[in-house]
Amino acid sequence: MNLTKVRTGVYICHCGTNIAATVDVKAVAEFAQSLDGVVLARDYSYMCSDPGQDLIKDDIQEHGLNRIVVASCSPLMHEITFRRACEEAGLNPFYFQMANIREHCSWVIDDMVLATAKAKSLVEAAVRRVYHHQPLDMREVEMNPSVLVVGAGITGIEAALRLADANKKVHLVEREPSIGGHMAQLYKTFPTLDCAA
Repeated sequence: MNLTKVRTGVYICHCGTNIAATVDVKAVAEFAQSLDGVVLARDYSYMCSDPGQDLIKDDIQEHGLNRIVVASCSPLMHEITFRRACEEAGLNPFYFQMANIREHCSWVIDDMVLATAKAKSLVEAAVRRVYHHQPLDMREVEMNPSVLVVGAGITGIEAALRLADANKKVHLVEREPSIGGHMAQLYKTFPTLDCAA
């Protein structure tokens, strides 16, 4: 357990007008500043930009931040970007948490008051979650890329064929003495009236 006092930095992204047109980002930043463990809260036009990432890096060094929360778009787009920025500043990248206030707030809620309230809730949840994060290390291990498909019914056979087409070594296992499952028990199939077997 890390006994160092938690010092969280929170960054609210405008995402141009994608977020800022519907969410009061300044109000969310002010709210974040009042949360336990938050040392610094800022809003910025494009957090994923180089200057936005530099802002995080500089603040980690200058303010001794040991947790980072970015409230912006989907983690699918930029979680790796922000983890890398944390790592480049000397912080374990797993001391980072992202709140999606674009797809979960601004893109689905028209009312600015409601969208801002939801953004505050998501930011608070992220701050509380990152408080409990522990440092992790990336490891690489050798693996066998083979695939085991259990059940040689029509679905299992189809899955095995598709995996084999993707150049995977496939092991198809069936408990019955023959393959085909329930499909093999049928006489004809609709609509072509082909022989099921």
